[in-house]
Amino acid sequence: MNLHRWKDINYRGTIEKVEYMATREDGKLWKKYALVYLPYGYDETKPYNVLYLMHGGGGNSDAWVDCSQIKNAFDQGFFDKKAEPFIAVFPTYYSVNPSEHPMTGIDAVWMDKQVHEFQKEFVERLVPAVEGRFHTYAENITPEGLKASRDHRAFGGFSMGGSTTWYNYLENLDYVSTFLPLSGDCWVIEPMGGRLHPEETAELLADAAKKRGMTKDDFRIFIGTGDKDIAYNNLVPQVAAMKAHPDFFEYSDDLSEGNFHFVVKDDSVHAYEEVYHHVWNFLPYLWG
Repeated sequence: MNLHRWKDINYRGTIEKVEYMATREDGKLWKKYALVYLPYGYDETKPYNVLYLMHGGGGNSDAWVDCSQIKNAFDQGFFDKKAEPFIAVFPTYYSVNPSEHPMTGIDAVWMDKQVHEFQKEFVERLVPAVEGRFHTYAENITPEGLKASRDHRAFGGFSMGGSTTWYNYLENLDYVSTFLPLSGDCWVIEPMGGRLHPEETAELLADAAKKRGMTKDDFRIFIGTGDKDIAYNNLVPQVAAMKAHPDFFEYSDDLSEGNFHFVVKDDSVHAYEEVYHHVWNFLPYLWG
C-alpha cells in the first residue's frame, strides 16, 4: 500500500469530536467522546455508511489515529475509488479512565466487563450521538430506525477491540451487519475463549444469528491478524470451529464470496501499524 502517491494533496478527510453522556461503572454519568472521520467532500445532502472502529486494551478514542495511518488509508482509498466514501468513528469502551482502575498489567476480567457493558452504550448513546449529528442511512435514531439501517453499519476493532467486536456481533446483530475483529478472539465464555473453548464459542456465534432468524446472507465477518501476532493462536481454533457451521459462516479466501473470511498477514506482529492494512484490504467489501 502506497499512502504517499497523491494526485491532489488537498483530498483529505477531516476529524471531528462527538461528545455524549454515558454511565460510569459507579453509576454516575460522565462525558465521553468519540473521534469521527468525515471523508473529503462530506455532503450533508447524501447518506453515508458508518464504520465504528474500537481501540485495544489501554487505548482510547485517539489510539487508531495516533498509532497508525488509518486516516491516510481512508483518504487514499476513497481518492482511488477503492470504496465509496464512508464515515468512520473511533470510540472507547471504557466506563472510567483506565488510570482510575488499579491494574497490574492487563486485568482481563475487568477489561472484559468493560467490553460487555459497552454494548448497551453503543446502541443507546454512541450511535444516536453520531448518527443524529451526521447524515447516515438511519432515517431516525430510534431503535427501529437504527435496526432498519443495519446494512449500512459496520463494527470492528483491534486486540481487545477485536473482542469488543465479537460481543457487538452477539448483542447488537440487529443493528450492525458487518464485523471486523482484528487480532482479537471471542472472550464471551472466558478470556481467550477462542483458543480455550473454540467449539462452544462457535456454537454461541451461530446461535446468535439463528435465534434472530438470520442466515449467512444477513451479515459479514472479516477477521484479520498476523502470523507473528500474539492473537494468532487464539483465532485459529475459533475460525476452524466456525467453519463447522457453514449455514451461518460460509468461509471463502475470496473476499467477494461467502460471508466469513480470515486473512493472515506474513511477518506481522500485534500492532495498530500492522492491522490497519487489513482495514485497507477490506474496504471494497464492507457494504456488500
